[in-house]
Amino acid sequence: MARAVAAARDVALAHSVVCQDAVVLAGGSNVVVHLKPAPVVARVMTATAALHLDVETWLAGEVAVGAFLGGRGLGVSPSDAFAMRPYQRDGLWMTFWEFVEHDSSTALPSAQELGGSLRELHTALADFAGQLRPLSDVRDWLDQLLTLLHPSPKLTVGDIDSLHSRLHALNPTVFDSALPVQAIHADASLSNLFHTEQGLLWNDFEDVCVGPVHWDVAGLVADTRAAGASETFIADFLHAYGGVQLDELDDFIAADHVFTTVWQASEAQRGAT
Repeated sequence: MARAVAAARDVALAHSVVCQDAVVLAGGSNVVVHLKPAPVVARVMTATAALHLDVETWLAGEVAVGAFLGGRGLGVSPSDAFAMRPYQRDGLWMTFWEFVEHDSSTALPSAQELGGSLRELHTALADFAGQLRPLSDVRDWLDQLLTLLHPSPKLTVGDIDSLHSRLHALNPTVFDSALPVQAIHADASLSNLFHTEQGLLWNDFEDVCVGPVHWDVAGLVADTRAAGASETFIADFLHAYGGVQLDELDDFIAADHVFTTVWQASEAQRGAT
């Protein structure tokens, strides 16, 4: 983590951004650093970058989508103190974003607000013309994570084989779906949605890709259920979003479960090394 903070500070100072106090806001697969007193947040890739062959192109897509959505008041914008691109320092890739004051509580927004916010996001992203990877890349990425997992008392060889099988069984209906596709967030979750005085604001476009909107809708259904939301809340959320029925999401929710299981197992294994 110290290496990531130092790298972010070095790039900031090279661009005349004063950083008297680097405050780590998150330290998981990425280290997120507020470069105080500047209203700038650095996102330093410390684990996920190793899973991408072309890290610069991958992160350039995130920055482009962030600038696109930020200009429409729907997402956190890249910092205008830097050129709109990824940076590399000391072997670490990073991007720079505006610091946004937000309520860090875990309270759920209303179902109507949540559904409306996701609909606004998708309506805007439908007009995004930049090049983005397909959703099938997420399947390939999960495949790669599965090959790196070691059996443990909590995750046997049989468990890993089962996750492989479940992942590929979902190819026809999820990753190679015949549904219409467009740019999607691809990690639409409550943790990537800021509660600000101006309303909900989307954050963290690292996984943005082209796929069915059902992927994002299913992610929020799974996430709100995990947060204790009732089925009435889910129904109201889907009604506010519009155009997608709960039974259309079964395979996407199953895929989200595989995604979450594989990612958590990978993070637990990384933390144990």
